[in-house]
Amino acid sequence: MTTGQHSFPRRHARTQRFTLGAPHAFTVSPDGARVAFLRSGSGTDRSHQLWVLDVDGPNSGAGRERVAADPQALLGGRAEELSAEELARRERSRESGAGIVGYATDAAVELAAFALSGRLFTAELRAGTARELSVPGPVIDPRPSPDGRHVAYVAGGALRVIGAEGDADRALADPEQEPKEGPEQEAERAPGQAPESGLVSYGLAEFIAAEEMGRSRGFWWSPESDRLLVARVDDSPVRRWWIADPAHPDREPAPIAYPAAGTPNADVRLFVLGLDGSRREVVWDRTRYPYLARAHWSAAGAPLLLVQSRDQGSQVYLAVDPDSGTTRMVHADAADAGDWLELRPGVPAWTPSGQLVRIADEGGARVLTVGERPLTGPQLHVCAVLDVADDDVLIAASAGGAAPSAEIGETHVYRVNELGVERVSQEPGVHSAVRSGKVTVLVSAHPEHPGAQARVLSGGRQTALIVSHAELPGITPRVTLTEAGERRIPCAVLLPTGYRDTDGPLPVLLDPYGGPHHARVVAAHNPYLTSQWFADQGFAVLVADGRGTPGRTPAWEKAIRDDLASVVLDDQVDALRSLADAFPFDLSRVAIRGWSFGGYLAGLAVLRRPDVFHAGIVGAPVTDQRLYDTHYTERYLGDPREQPAVYAANSLVTDDGLSGAVEPARPMMIVHGLADDNVVMAHSLRLSSALLAAGRPHEVLPLSGVTHMTPQEQVAENLLLLQVDFLKRSLGLAP
Repeated sequence: MTTGQHSFPRRHARTQRFTLGAPHAFTVSPDGARVAFLRSGSGTDRSHQLWVLDVDGPNSGAGRERVAADPQALLGGRAEELSAEELARRERSRESGAGIVGYATDAAVELAAFALSGRLFTAELRAGTARELSVPGPVIDPRPSPDGRHVAYVAGGALRVIGAEGDADRALADPEQEPKEGPEQEAERAPGQAPESGLVSYGLAEFIAAEEMGRSRGFWWSPESDRLLVARVDDSPVRRWWIADPAHPDREPAPIAYPAAGTPNADVRLFVLGLDGSRREVVWDRTRYPYLARAHWSAAGAPLLLVQSRDQGSQVYLAVDPDSGTTRMVHADAADAGDWLELRPGVPAWTPSGQLVRIADEGGARVLTVGERPLTGPQLHVCAVLDVADDDVLIAASAGGAAPSAEIGETHVYRVNELGVERVSQEPGVHSAVRSGKVTVLVSAHPEHPGAQARVLSGGRQTALIVSHAELPGITPRVTLTEAGERRIPCAVLLPTGYRDTDGPLPVLLDPYGGPHHARVVAAHNPYLTSQWFADQGFAVLVADGRGTPGRTPAWEKAIRDDLASVVLDDQVDALRSLADAFPFDLSRVAIRGWSFGGYLAGLAVLRRPDVFHAGIVGAPVTDQRLYDTHYTERYLGDPREQPAVYAANSLVTDDGLSGAVEPARPMMIVHGLADDNVVMAHSLRLSSALLAAGRPHEVLPLSGVTHMTPQEQVAENLLLLQVDFLKRSLGLAP
């Protein structure tokens, strides 16, 4: 496809990193006849449609794609209107698209439900027709019952159900019908807390579940479609923060319930609600295990919960009796002293025979366990369970700690059973899959090809290729995947297009994330597009995944316990110096850029290692660990009330000023979105104040109306251009 006349930064922003137009969110029908998915009409179209691929069938023709729901037609061409709750939900999921951004189906994948502009719509996937159901709004997270006869949804904090034909809409649980707060509860509120009204909701995930636990939903249908497992979230214990918009002083600040480290979390309870009006509370030791991390309800067994202690050092798997609400322990995990237990996608689950499927850290490896038996060993690092069938479990996994250099950054799909392990994906790259029955959608990103390819496999044979409308980036990353130093730190090195060995050394730009839950060194094409663009501005770009990043071994991830600062920074320095002889690095001109954890790491680099780093771009950084959320921060640093010295050592700022900074002072550009409700603007403001008090020069770039994402086209484009200008000025390079 044509790249047009726009610059790469503009096209990168306009195409949302070249993801628009690519198919995603696949659902396979159990009979293997249909694959539902989302895709926008072009590489610059933000509005996603719901599509169906007919895998086979007498009337459709194998491999035919058709639109099941078009948001433009359903809304009559009117612009979308999103509620504050929906905007917050999309921020938690990092969703910046428009149109149909999510959907759910019944068990047969014949009926789909989705929300548009806070209105409820359903689509008949066989017939390809869609219609609106008239319900109170704004609607959030509609989900059909497995039998397709009802749709449950959340509106106004209430969990409601309507017939699939649009009849008998009613609330199964409504906070407005609960007793209001009395004088005694009001007296118990901490200073700054808001009153009770509007703080209780049913059927939604609380902030930290959606942001940190990977649990984005708050209700689950029973397999029989006669009742639901529903979370009740009470945010009244959580302290209130206020997100203001300085560019619009006429607008009131928006309150958010933000559970900062060491402060109270939301109170989360669970109920079994019947369509007949019955209500049973699910009972477990919520004092010892306050975190509802996972819920699973399938025909293979009783409702299954995974609940965690607040320090995340212990967790239990509970089976629920939906008639009484009582629970029994199926399994318990306990981490080694000082460690934590990781939450992984797809687990827990039951096998069709009723065995517990989980991912566990055992023998120094992350393994798949069915029942009490590990089915994988240290040769694989299990990342997720993708599907559980009668005769196998489908997983995504990277190579274990002894991975050969040839597999740096690769993730593959495997079939696992008691007889062994079979690799499904063959080509080098990053692979994932969605499966039901004999049909699998294998999604593959390769190092040599832009974007990702979605292939439909039936019985292991490709039967269709789902079309992508994503634009071609017009840039080919010149990337070398390698390992650095004695710890074999995974690295990617990018040089300018057309660079020759005789061109001499280059200024170096480190471009890491470098922290938990996100690997930047991956065997794929598109993740390096921005890094290559920076390389083409005259830099050698180094991306390093040091200790704390995922995908290698549990010990590698957990090396950062009580030390988010020095461990990750040491590995960036080691990677730079170890590769200096193999690549044309000019170590007298080294800069670093990053966003979120990468921004924190960039701040650490220029403040604590000015002998190595000469300039830094610090984007949306967590500068004071006490201002970040409970589930993330306490996992690594413990409780700030018990370990204040640990928090001080890992912060860029303290109440006394800079923490750990040494001379000489290096140029720093601090970038932050004023509307960020994840890493709030206070982090950068406190850093700037501390730098000013210490007499250290720096630049601050506030982004009006921008959240933790930067989806606005002009903002995203100009942000890249301003960064290049800052780097060249700071390193003494020609503009």
